[in-house]
Amino acid sequence: MKKRISVLGATGSIGKNSLDVISRDKDNFEAALLCAHSDSRGLAEISRDWPDAVCVLCGEEGGKQKLLDAIGGVHADLTINGIAGGAGLEPSLAAIESGSDLALANKETIVMAGRLALRLAEEKNVKIIPVDSEHSGVFHLLEAHCAQPSGNGRPYGGGQERADGLIEEVILTASGGPFRNASLQEMENVSPQDALAHPTWKMGRKISIDSASMANKGLEIIEAAVFFNLPVEKIRVVIHPQSIVHAMVRLCNGVVFAQLSRPDMRHPIHDALYWPKTARSGLDPLNFDSLTLEFEKPDLQRFPMLSLGREAARRGGLYTCVYNAANEEAVAAFLNMEIGFLDIPRITGYVLDEDWAGDSCDLQTILKTDTDARRRAAFYIGKKKGNKNAVN
Repeated sequence: MKKRISVLGATGSIGKNSLDVISRDKDNFEAALLCAHSDSRGLAEISRDWPDAVCVLCGEEGGKQKLLDAIGGVHADLTINGIAGGAGLEPSLAAIESGSDLALANKETIVMAGRLALRLAEEKNVKIIPVDSEHSGVFHLLEAHCAQPSGNGRPYGGGQERADGLIEEVILTASGGPFRNASLQEMENVSPQDALAHPTWKMGRKISIDSASMANKGLEIIEAAVFFNLPVEKIRVVIHPQSIVHAMVRLCNGVVFAQLSRPDMRHPIHDALYWPKTARSGLDPLNFDSLTLEFEKPDLQRFPMLSLGREAARRGGLYTCVYNAANEEAVAAFLNMEIGFLDIPRITGYVLDEDWAGDSCDLQTILKTDTDARRRAAFYIGKKKGNKNAVN
């Protein structure tokens, strides 16, 4: 029987790449559900190739509930969540609740509510397979070198124990984005168009800004710590401008294993669709005939979002939710030209400095914290707009 696939965020980068991958193997896959936020024309165009799929515009009035209801009703075998930002959390939980395995490109699900999502997945006997290229790389490296596949970031027999004795460190790579070699003074005056010009990846607007500020790596540190049940001290980030090496794992014997592929999101999507098996993808292979790989240490002074993400991961609890919410609000304000690029970490830092104690396994507490953190970020954004030096 064909595997039924729901694609959330179908008109975005992840969604389009996902549909490209499943269209290459229609004998084994079919689209069960397609959703978009507000791109009705794009969704209608996509639906022509998948006439039996349920289509939902989740950005219209009542659209969020329609999406959650559809997720529960289509009986998908696998849900690919490519929704951007915190809006992807509840659809992820709905997919797990429905019994669908989850191919997760929405890192905010784990950042905001990782303990809740993983606990629910265990209760429902659902597998979560990461689609971020870095976490996909770590996932498959750990499965190849540590134990048999188990899903949910637990390749150690499925238990909650840490593999501290086996894993020395997990290394996530970052391209460095468009400002890898820019000075702080230059970064102070960049425009949204400058920040959106990513040198190696073609992504949506929000994640492109996150790459430019390295907030995406802050989010990925949090995601790796929670998903793979590792202490944050064992997660390191290195700059790798070619975006060929996506992740590395150093074991206790000192040997480093790396996952390499061309910078094409169809690779991790393909691997998630076929997991736990390995199948031919038909994608262009990596050519080693003339390949140069560079690595360097990130500059934390120029990219403070990386340090803030690590600190949020270290504090744990609701602080990771707050990091995400404050960053999202600041990124939106930057894209609207209301604040400067370096105001993004300033505002995020101010919000994180407040007290955010609470239960990170309770959905209502998580959602309230998300709302409260956004309000605090909006307060600082408003002060910045009203007084240029207010939050400097």
